[in-house]
Amino acid sequence: MARKFLRKLLPHPDVVTKNRWIKLLGPRLQDPSLWHINRRSFPLAVALGIFCAFIPVPFQMLLAAVVAIWWRVNILVAVPMVWISNPFTMGPMYYFCYLLGAKMLGLEPGRFHFELTFDWLLSGLAAIWEPFLLGCFTVGLITSVASFVLVRILWHLHILSHIKARARRIHNRHRHAAQKR
Repeated sequence: MARKFLRKLLPHPDVVTKNRWIKLLGPRLQDPSLWHINRRSFPLAVALGIFCAFIPVPFQMLLAAVVAIWWRVNILVAVPMVWISNPFTMGPMYYFCYLLGAKMLGLEPGRFHFELTFDWLLSGLAAIWEPFLLGCFTVGLITSVASFVLVRILWHLHILSHIKARARRIHNRHRHAAQKR
């Protein structure tokens, strides 16, 4: 049931592989494991996408796609998971990562004024890069492991509920057949 629902949401692999930018990734895109939704590929793809969302670099989606190909996990799940970090969430996410990194290093979080300019990246980021990157790595690792475990548990629970529902249907069928006799 969940697999059918996800297949409806995700684009068909042919649509993706015919994209001129995606074609640059080459023949490795023909690997069927990149397009399957199963208990191995799906949780790993979610965890990969979430981890990449916390990497403070441009082109996070390309990074997620390349690693998804390398790990042979579902690329259609890994890439959209990166969208957790978007223009609305990036500020709070990365500020929290900086605060956590500063706390881990025993530093007093400094006050700074962020500007989206190249000059600020050279001067402002130079002062906070250590706690910022440590926080990003830590939060990315924790959230990706937690998401992997959560998705595996939810997948398992879904399978169990499906098995129980099938057993109930079979039991009801046998009981109904016995009543007709």
